[in-house]
Amino acid sequence: MNAIFRMLMVLVFANLVSQAGAQDLGTRKGKELFEKKCRFCHQEGANGKPGFGTSLSNKEFLSIVSADWLRKVIETGITGTTMPPQKKLGDENIRAIVSYVQSLSPLSGTRAKEVASQPPSRGNAKSGKVLFANICSTCHGETGTGYDAGGSGPAIGTQGFLNLVTDGYIRTTIKEGRSNTMMQKFSGPAGLANLSDRETEDIITYLRTVPAK
Repeated sequence: MNAIFRMLMVLVFANLVSQAGAQDLGTRKGKELFEKKCRFCHQEGANGKPGFGTSLSNKEFLSIVSADWLRKVIETGITGTTMPPQKKLGDENIRAIVSYVQSLSPLSGTRAKEVASQPPSRGNAKSGKVLFANICSTCHGETGTGYDAGGSGPAIGTQGFLNLVTDGYIRTTIKEGRSNTMMQKFSGPAGLANLSDRETEDIITYLRTVPAK
């Protein structure tokens, strides 16, 4: 019985090693592909560049998006932004790039389900428009077109972007910000503007109601 148990443990361990090796191989391949296909915009290490390409390496972002979400963005792009569709890369290559990007943070995907399940916003779009103009437009442009409007922040008001993200995604980003980027948190005494929960909901509702054209 002990011999059978030991044999089973050996097989399980061998399988885990094999899976880890395959994952590591996929990550290395993904890094190579990223260097060739994605680095021009997203920069070395996926750290991004203000006004040019968004950071994909910060822990806040990676913790709230799933591998499926990343695959979809790479495959379909984000209409109305500088992110073009890359479906021609093929599913295997796209998955490899996702594996590499997720390897940049141990928190990758840990909060994706929780954030996605947050309730939709029920704010005041009129109030949100004023708040957006006073607080968000400096970086994201008057209607949220981002880089296209000469802003240092990405487009967040386009229909393409809004179709991909949940209100929980927007809410969490506003409250927590993104480390190592220009996107500071806007909640709490240390926040750039210390927005109340109601003001945050108003901004989200405005973005949903009046997407950039």
